[in-house]
Amino acid sequence: MKVIAFAGSIREGSWNRKLLQLAVRAVEKAGAEVTVIDLRDYPMPIYDGDRESSEGLPDTALKLQALFKQHSGLLLASPEYNSGYSPLLKNTLDWVSRASSEGPSLAAFKGKSAMLMAASPSGFGGLRGLLQLQTVLLYMGVTVLPGQTMISSATSAFDGEGEFTDPGNTAKLDKQAESFLRLLQPPPSH
Repeated sequence: MKVIAFAGSIREGSWNRKLLQLAVRAVEKAGAEVTVIDLRDYPMPIYDGDRESSEGLPDTALKLQALFKQHSGLLLASPEYNSGYSPLLKNTLDWVSRASSEGPSLAAFKGKSAMLMAASPSGFGGLRGLLQLQTVLLYMGVTVLPGQTMISSATSAFDGEGEFTDPGNTAKLDKQAESFLRLLQPPPSH
């Protein structure tokens, strides 16, 4: 089981990048092979249909499409901006979802499963943004693991080493990782 993991933030010191690293460790411990990417390495212009028509997809979008197709799972951590998920993540999903010479629109997402998470300084832990992200991914054909991981009070949720200050968060993340791996496993054939 191969999983691609990335955060919807490229900010140094991002709580969601810290959360992603802890989730990667939990998912690997549960038995998956994880490829971590940084969206900073895949810069793309704001999605524009006219630009797509005249120039095609950016090379970085094509590289991400190919990478997505090699993985059965998505491990996503997104900050919450004004009660929504990040514009960086939205733009990435929009470009990667487009049709290309490699396949029809949404081909990079069909049949995938996703584990969503967020760390936020609010008491909601990024819930509002994750609900929007879940809706978009479901439309794209992605099965989303129920019960997203939300870390509230993110300003104090991580220590100086990037570990959780509350061991209960580690246990919660480990449990979600195990559920995610069960979701990724193909059903037994009869």
